[in-house]
Parts: sequence; structure tokens; C-alpha cells
Amino acid sequence: MKWMTRAAALLLGSAMLLGAPATVTARQAEPAPRPAHAPPVPLLWKASGPKGAELYLLGSFHLLRADDYPLSTDVDKAFDASDRLLFELAPEEMNSPVLATQMAQAALRRDGRLLKDELDTDTWRRLQAYAAANGLPLDRLAGLKPWFVGLTISLGQMARQGLDAQAGLDRHLMARAATAGKPAQGLESAAAQIAMLDGMNADEQRQLLREALEQVDKGDEQSRRLHDAWRRGDDVTLWRDMAAQMKRDYPALYRRINTERNDAWLEPLQQRLQAGQGTTLVVVGALHLLGSDGVVEKLRAKGYKVERICSACAPAPAAARRASPIKAPAARARS
Repeated sequence: MKWMTRAAALLLGSAMLLGAPATVTARQAEPAPRPAHAPPVPLLWKASGPKGAELYLLGSFHLLRADDYPLSTDVDKAFDASDRLLFELAPEEMNSPVLATQMAQAALRRDGRLLKDELDTDTWRRLQAYAAANGLPLDRLAGLKPWFVGLTISLGQMARQGLDAQAGLDRHLMARAATAGKPAQGLESAAAQIAMLDGMNADEQRQLLREALEQVDKGDEQSRRLHDAWRRGDDVTLWRDMAAQMKRDYPALYRRINTERNDAWLEPLQQRLQAGQGTTLVVVGALHLLGSDGVVEKLRAKGYKVERICSACAPAPAAARRASPIKAPAARARS
């Protein structure tokens, strides 16, 4: 299974998801009606500090459907208990009208070459076929970098399933925070997120575009599996079928997109835990919380108590509760 479409939903920052389609958007199909669902089982943990401060850590899916709401009562309680919220990106940057322009500017080629010049024959042929099938003029792509075109194609495919960045968990909770008058801040800037993606080397960018086009041919099954795993709160499947594979196949990119950002977030998170009384709800892409590189295990390694909050999860054996949530999950979600 390829990682790009899944990474867009669970790992790459919201700035990328909201900015990318503004310049190049594929024709979207109407999603098929879906039956009513129970609320998603949240990927939610609580970390406790020595002086009573608490962090709720919530794993986001950056693109969702309207029928992914309402949220679990676990999330509602965490939101109500929190004095403030912390996202990957501050709401004022997320909602800035210049975000899409910043993204598009970063995507423009300035080396005098065209997109076709950088692609092998098979990738260019696939891109031509995709553009023709989706009413996308190739001349609009000629001056763009492969990472931007690949991301846009992946997001277009997810949009065909009704998954929308505007309905993502981040934006939903930002709106709730604004209504409730709760302060909300960001862990990093939009410029940093865009620079991270634009910093991919030429081989990584070409691979990203190739895989996005291959995913078009395979249909929607993989993205649907990912979304369903998130709804079940299935940390094992999300780790095994995406993060672990990406770490193995693209170690440098995984380190830049995931590990290095997690490490950078530790300091502000620890500052909040070391403070006096206060509770913060932290909402980040779900994969940032999973595995030995994830924020949950990194906080545990620093000596903080971190526990899974999941009233819809089946109880696990005592040995599993003491183990890593990836090697032996603390709770298995009901499907």
C-alpha cells in the first residue's frame, strides 16, 4: 500500500490540505449516501503533569465527512474540561486568505524547466490520462513542482469519497473553541509546514507524484480502509498499514514529516505539563501520536503518566495495558 494519500489525511499539516486544492482542483464526484454511524472511537490520550496540569492528546483526521459527526462523548468531555486548545496550526493562520497563495507560490517552478522535463515517460503518460479524464488543462500544471501536483491528485481522490478538509476534525474543533471563547494556538507556522513539503528532494517529489497517479488506478479502497480504521480508533492498523511502512520505505521523509516535528512539539507540551493547574486539548494528525516516535510514547519516556481515554473500547488484559500502545494496544476498539 502506498503512503501518500493516507499521509495527507493523518500526518501532513492542515495548511497543506487546505492550500493545495486552491490552484489545481480535479473534477469531483458526488459521494454515495452512507448509513448512519455511531460516533467515531477517538484516538485520545490524557497526560498528567506533576502539579495537576493535564493534556488531552487527540488524533485528528484532517479530511472528514459530515456524517463523521457528532463526536464521541469522550471528546466532548475533553473539550469541556480544557481551558484552551492547541493545534498544528493556529486558527488565524488556518483561516487566513493568503494561505492558498503561499502554498501556490511555493509550488511554482523557478528553475526554467517544465514539469514534463522532470518526469519519466510512464509518469507523464499517466498524468496526461488523469488530466484528460478530470478536465484538467495540462498547461496549468506545466510550471508546478511534482509534490504539489501529487498532493492535489491525492486530495482530489479523497474528495471523490466525500472527504473534505473543510470538515476535518481540526477545523470543527477550532470553530467550537471560537464559539466557546476558548483560546487556541498553533504548534508551528504555515510557512514551516509548507517549507517542509517543499523541501522534499527531486526523487521524493517524483515518487510522490507517481504514487498519487498509481492510487488513482487502484480506486478508493485504501483510503476507505484508512478512514474506517480512524473511525474505529484502531491505532494498530493505522501504525502497521501506514506509519511503519513509510518509516521503512522513506526513512528520511518520515523523519522530516513526523519525527522531527514531534520532537519540536515536546518542549511546548512539557511546558504546559510543568505549569500549575490547567488543561489543554491538543489536536494533531493521528500518526503524530502513534509508535515509538509518537508524542504519546515520547511523553511517557519523559516520565509523564499517559493513559488512553476510550469508553467505547473493550477492556484489555493487564499485560497489554502495561505495554506500548503499538506493540500491544492498551485498548482494542470495537468495529
